[in-house]
Amino acid sequence: MNELPLLTLITFLPLLFVVIVLLIPSSKGTAIKVTSLAVTILQLIISGVIWYGYNYSAAGFNTYESFQFVEKFRWIHIENLSWVGTFKVDYFLGIDGLSAPLIFLTSLIVFLATISSWSINTSVKGFFSLLLLLNTGMMGVFVSLDLFLFYIFWELVLLPMFFLIGIWGGPRKEYSAMKFFIYTLVGSVLILVVFIGLYLSFREGSGNGSVFTFNLIELSNIKNGIKDGGFLSYFNPHNLRYFAFIALMIGFAIKIPVFPFHTWLPDAHVEAPTPISVVLAGVLLKLGGYGILRIVYPLFPEFSVQLAWFTGLFGVINIIYGALAAMAQEDIKKLIAYSSVSHMGYVMLGIAAVNTTGMSGAVFQMFNHGITTASLFLLVGVIYDRTHLRGVNDFGGLANVMPVYTGVTTIAFFASFGLPGLNAFVSELLVYMGAFQSEVTRMLALIALLGVLLGAAYFLWTMKRVFFGKTNEKWGELKDLTLREWIMFTPLVFLMIFFGVYPSPILNMITPSMNSLQSVLLNFYNLVK
Repeated sequence: MNELPLLTLITFLPLLFVVIVLLIPSSKGTAIKVTSLAVTILQLIISGVIWYGYNYSAAGFNTYESFQFVEKFRWIHIENLSWVGTFKVDYFLGIDGLSAPLIFLTSLIVFLATISSWSINTSVKGFFSLLLLLNTGMMGVFVSLDLFLFYIFWELVLLPMFFLIGIWGGPRKEYSAMKFFIYTLVGSVLILVVFIGLYLSFREGSGNGSVFTFNLIELSNIKNGIKDGGFLSYFNPHNLRYFAFIALMIGFAIKIPVFPFHTWLPDAHVEAPTPISVVLAGVLLKLGGYGILRIVYPLFPEFSVQLAWFTGLFGVINIIYGALAAMAQEDIKKLIAYSSVSHMGYVMLGIAAVNTTGMSGAVFQMFNHGITTASLFLLVGVIYDRTHLRGVNDFGGLANVMPVYTGVTTIAFFASFGLPGLNAFVSELLVYMGAFQSEVTRMLALIALLGVLLGAAYFLWTMKRVFFGKTNEKWGELKDLTLREWIMFTPLVFLMIFFGVYPSPILNMITPSMNSLQSVLLNFYNLVK
């Protein structure tokens, strides 16, 4: 099983199917949809095979041996370039306990988004081609262990999302798409500048055979970095290294998004069609948190520890501000968008704890938020398809006419604000435990507890106004969930309950990698402080 190029397959199958979709006549809309759905099913199966074959004892992060399903060969090799000398880029893929859960999450969310796209009837070929291209970009980010390759996939996400919002979105789609593009592009430029600096700051190998490298494992090899001067030569604690850390943090924070770089998210969610909102909230926001843990923390461990309080502070601001903003919204979709800002704040707080408990909670929170927020946006899409409205005050008494829909919404709402027995409770509990363990973030964790109360408040208040009370006469004939909608919600509800009751399968995957990352952070911090 390990001999199969599973990571290449799961990443590039959608790209292959883009070509197939483009060859199908535009008039064959159903064939295009079925073809797109087929590749997402194949991806989901491959992700299941990866999970089944995953070695839970491998740690990841800073040694080749600790990564799994590794695929590596020389991709680009150019000799005798002026100043740079030999330019080389490896095709280097691999996964560990940080990336494996997010690969499964991406496969599931894109599969469900494809099913929810069945009602798309405008430019069907273009829509599904871009969705498949977006799929490849997101998956590639999670499996890349070479910074050059990582950046290609990171940028590949930008273009299809811009068009998917700008063409198939709502009345202000052009504005929202442009705002998303500009914010993300600024972050990408900051990331690119740092990647170039890192490339020119560390040589792989020794003597005349040494070459500059984008290899993330080599860049994370702390002992070699100290011994040979490593990336301390260009980016060091006395000049550019500090600014490189800040630039990377801003670049990834924009994608999370972290206050004050969050304003593109509510606009993008409100205008994006339902399946794109599902992908945006379910997967795309996780790229930022993943980038911090995969790249920033291993490569800049001393600043990651020294400035952890500020990371936690922005997380707490996200939690409180996002919850208060959500409470003020009358558009359900915008309410869920601000709830995402709030819940991604828990990821930042867990990351700031700089201990295994907090960082494991942060990774699990990314996974859980992907499950819960995907279900929330799908639920909004269901009611919007029937009524073409999504205002909190436009409804009332829906529980009387749509009992199954109400039941699914209740589970999703309760999971989102962390009810015990559902998935988000476990991840938020770990985040708080990790934050309380650290003296740096203990007081921030106390303040962040307010977010739990506010989350329960705006979700329960929304439920009261939308589902209970007297039924609005206009909605007396609304139909409950269809078969297609049952297919969408069943796996999400199952995972919300399953990982709430039995989180061990995913935590046993995450924890060894977070142990390894904590060791890297503390060991290198002790060497350079």
